[in-house]
Amino acid sequence: MADDWRQLAAFPAIRESAGEIRRLDLWRFLECCPMPLSQIGNTLAEEITRIDPTPTLLGYSMGGRLALHALLARPGMWKSAMIVSAHTGLDNEEDRVDRRRKDAEWSARALKGEWSEFLEQWGSQAVLQAGDSPSHLPSRLPLKSRRASVARSFTNWSLGGQEDLSARLGEITCPVTWVTGEEDEKFTAIGRRAVAELQQGHHEVVSDCGHRVPWDQPEKFAEICRNMIESDSLR
Repeated sequence: MADDWRQLAAFPAIRESAGEIRRLDLWRFLECCPMPLSQIGNTLAEEITRIDPTPTLLGYSMGGRLALHALLARPGMWKSAMIVSAHTGLDNEEDRVDRRRKDAEWSARALKGEWSEFLEQWGSQAVLQAGDSPSHLPSRLPLKSRRASVARSFTNWSLGGQEDLSARLGEITCPVTWVTGEEDEKFTAIGRRAVAELQQGHHEVVSDCGHRVPWDQPEKFAEICRNMIESDSLR
């Protein structure tokens, strides 16, 4: 949700250095019809470039995967990017088939199950439990009114339907800061491999947190954002 970033956008470290901050609500891209991964990169790039021809792009987790598609769709338009706790893609078909099956199950729960139960099941996953810091992620209860879009995201934007982008990361020409939580070992390893493929990649590993870096360690994350923006201004 766009509101997920409201508190972080208000941090002085970000607000004073970033200029205008625009927060995209990804769910609206799925409100009326499917939006496959093959289209989302161009769709995001076209919408953003109408407002800012040389933007900096930030995406977290699933949003980070969508951001990678946008970076690859229009490599030359971005000033810089930050990718947080994102997967570059599964590298074999067996794993992709298994992930599509699991995401179809999540989609059914999101669409037809008890909403609070769905949220509890989603939040109890091991990858989201790492880290001892309290998460400041806004409540997902209000998303119940948009459950159709949430359900559609599990099938339209499933990791199982995504190509392995690792071999294409070298096409991204702008500087990319890749951020992961120290206790999120799986995604930190993915980030390390991804940065090795990027033309201008930098990996920030944030201590005392897991997958939800921006909300588990908001002040540290805001400082990383400020450093990236100040580096942009020097180029």
